[in-house]
Amino acid sequence: MTAPRRSDSTRAAILTAARERFAADGFERATIRAIAADANIDPSLVMRYYGNKEKLFAAAAEFDLRLPDLDGVPPDRHGAALVEHFLDRWAGDDKLLALLRAGVTYEAAAERMREIFAAQLGPIAARVAPDPATAATRAGLVATQILGFALCRFVLKLPPVADLDRDAAVAWLGPTVQRYLHGSI
Repeated sequence: MTAPRRSDSTRAAILTAARERFAADGFERATIRAIAADANIDPSLVMRYYGNKEKLFAAAAEFDLRLPDLDGVPPDRHGAALVEHFLDRWAGDDKLLALLRAGVTYEAAAERMREIFAAQLGPIAARVAPDPATAATRAGLVATQILGFALCRFVLKLPPVADLDRDAAVAWLGPTVQRYLHGSI
């Protein structure tokens, strides 16, 4: 077994610092200097490994939504199961919140969010949709609910939405997500 290379630990330190800094400051206010200081390295190393702030952000925004396997969930609970899952993911993941904040104003972050949701939510919609030809639309509509709710609850902290307890949030959103997955227009 080979020992980890120093560059691997440096890259990991940069990504950890970048995720924390982007989550705390957002894309626009986060700086390469601040990220380098957080990682206890020279800023030139950040540029050497990632090229620029945009590429660093894209690398830091790599993550898995860890969507649940709906095969074991009764079909009439698919919407609620996804809402429950997303509430847990958003509440505990600063990286996801940083991407959401940045996606509102920065096109590369918005594109990254689109890619993540299409690649990870799309296949679920394709498996459960009554007509696979509508899967992409269904996944997009589910994303409108999840992303809109996350923006209002976790970023804007809109009082009625931020104050909802988990069960109430699931009760409000679950039926809408359920209809997007299984319903007809």
